[in-house]
Amino acid sequence: MAIPASEAQGRIRRFERLCQERGLPVTVQRRVVLEALLEAEDHPSADQVLAKVRQRVPGISQATVYRGLDLLVEMGLARKTCNPGRHCRYDANIHRHHHLVCDRCERMVDLEDPTLNDLPMPDRNLTGFHLVDYTIQFRGTCPDCLRAQHREGIE
Repeated sequence: MAIPASEAQGRIRRFERLCQERGLPVTVQRRVVLEALLEAEDHPSADQVLAKVRQRVPGISQATVYRGLDLLVEMGLARKTCNPGRHCRYDANIHRHHHLVCDRCERMVDLEDPTLNDLPMPDRNLTGFHLVDYTIQFRGTCPDCLRAQHREGIE
């Protein structure tokens, strides 16, 4: 789901402030990458963000968009979700939430379930990891793909 306009404006101001603090220019390219992600209705891949950004800035390079996405993740303004064998996806929804992922079409849908937010972190002594956050992905088949499978089975 796209970020509401008031929150998006706040996120853009935060981005500008963070760039200033790091001594980075707030370029048109960086800003357009952020805006494209904030407007996304889904969890786009870097190439999908690139296609959206090129509608506004036709000459922008792939490397510029990829670096822009990495910067947004580093700044805490976006999250990057990677699955083995799949494209990485980007999410402007940065509060703790979880995902439903379709194994057939790779659609990713936000799942807001407060009961999943209170799980204890694994013991660092057992894992060796210093854990700071988590998200849960439930995998399966989305309703659209289930309908398609049903139609394919009938025909």
